[in-house]
Amino acid sequence: MAKHRKERDSWGEWSLSDKNVYDWSSEEEEPDGRAQPIQVLLVKDDHTFELDEVALSRILLAEEVRDREVVAISVAGAFRKGKSFLMDFMLRYMYNHASEGWLGDADEPLTGFSWRGGSERETTGIQIWSEVFLVDKPNGRKVAVLLMDTQGTFDSQSTLRDSATVFALSTMISSMQVYNISQNVQEDDLQHLQLFTEYGRLAMEETFLKPFQSMIFLVRDWSFPYEFPYGQEGGMKFLEKRLKISENQHEELQNVRKHIHSCFTNISCFLMPHPGLKVATNPHFDGRILEIDGEFINNLKVLVPWLLSPLNIDVKEINGSKITCRGLLEYFKAYIKIYQGEELPHPKSMLQATAEANNLAAVAAAKDLYNKKMEEVCGGDRPFLAPGELQARHGAIREEALQVFRGVKKMGGEEFSRRYLQQLEGEVDEVFVQYIKHNDSKNIFHAARTPATLFVVIFIMYVAAGITGFVGVDIIASLCNMILGLALITLCTWAYIRYSGEYRELGAVIDQVAGALWDQGSTNEALYKLYNVAANHRHLYHHAFPGGPRAEDVPEEQDKKRD
Repeated sequence: MAKHRKERDSWGEWSLSDKNVYDWSSEEEEPDGRAQPIQVLLVKDDHTFELDEVALSRILLAEEVRDREVVAISVAGAFRKGKSFLMDFMLRYMYNHASEGWLGDADEPLTGFSWRGGSERETTGIQIWSEVFLVDKPNGRKVAVLLMDTQGTFDSQSTLRDSATVFALSTMISSMQVYNISQNVQEDDLQHLQLFTEYGRLAMEETFLKPFQSMIFLVRDWSFPYEFPYGQEGGMKFLEKRLKISENQHEELQNVRKHIHSCFTNISCFLMPHPGLKVATNPHFDGRILEIDGEFINNLKVLVPWLLSPLNIDVKEINGSKITCRGLLEYFKAYIKIYQGEELPHPKSMLQATAEANNLAAVAAAKDLYNKKMEEVCGGDRPFLAPGELQARHGAIREEALQVFRGVKKMGGEEFSRRYLQQLEGEVDEVFVQYIKHNDSKNIFHAARTPATLFVVIFIMYVAAGITGFVGVDIIASLCNMILGLALITLCTWAYIRYSGEYRELGAVIDQVAGALWDQGSTNEALYKLYNVAANHRHLYHHAFPGGPRAEDVPEEQDKKRD
């Protein structure tokens, strides 16, 4: 069921009359066939994204537009800055067929996308106007023009990832992105643009072309017309100064500007005056032109035709290929799947990124201290240390390293740092395992464990074979001789591996088997461990002895012997 709402947005700031605004989803039918904004991207309460494919398909796969090249125009920027208000003037221009009197009656309320005044957000996700406009380009080719309104960035209910995703997605989909900025282009505006476009570029296939098309900085409520006059000409001079790269600039400032230039094929700017106090302060303002400042209206008459004239609109291109409405639908679905997954890193606030770097540096310093102290205890040319003593020294040095971490001044608070403290503890314990192995390798008895174990097996099997052969139990005698021969071959193989350094993985398996026989007090446990090691590494045996019997052939051979 469609619901009526009375709305208002900022640039001004009251909205559409009740009879003209509807909420409409893919599960509803348009109430009377009139065009309206359709929510195609929804940001849920758990900060996940959902694409309404049915509603989007209904717009883009309409018979008259689906195979036509598409021009996608989007307005994005901070919340409560009048994006929807501007979109409604663009709608009025399109519906009045770009005539000179496209602004209409001065006493006519402004209708179209939902907008309202105040401090709370209105638009969420991405909305698309349900009617796609057909426009004749100067070359005689008809193109489909799509108007998109986006959720404002940095409202109190959205995470940085929400803002980055909506801005990036609208930039990826649009052929013309209008970046709506209030009063001035400040450094944080450029840094946010760098973050959002990079987040979009990560989701796109690598290309040698610039990933995005047109970026228009629309500076609202411009207060310095004596420096740079209103309009495009003043805007271009102003933007040229803002994006200029000079040698005496800090590297960080240079990188921001280089990034923006590398992302967009065309970059331009338009300076707009304030719409007047009646618009900003009257809670009952509904968009009537007669209540808007005259200078604003004069510049609006220039801005909207400049954006939407057939000569200036750009067909959407991806990797140099022009995209139709049908193709745009597929790209929309492909891009949203990327943002729904976990392939992309989550963008972080400056505080969070700094706090992470700060804590990671503290982890690195503490870990470095631990490594240096442990090297003095059992590293390099230090002699073998008793395992109990090594464990005690590790405990003392570990605590010293943790104290180093705790002593560093860190951003983010105690709760944030606790995760990195746990990370440090885990990494230190992992390093200690390596030090144990390194220390054990210095023990002469540990180094001789494998050959000693194999010699014991050979001796036991030799004695057992002799006794069982003497008493006439030939089957057991043969089995003992087979194990004796296998142990002898294994000993020779182990000696060759230690001498040559080849087949190191096989040498490690032999050491594991010998260790199992050495350490286990129970024969059954030893044989079980021996079986597991052999089963997991049998490919190494076949690699070293390609002519030997395969494991799967052994049961069959044993059956033949029994027969």
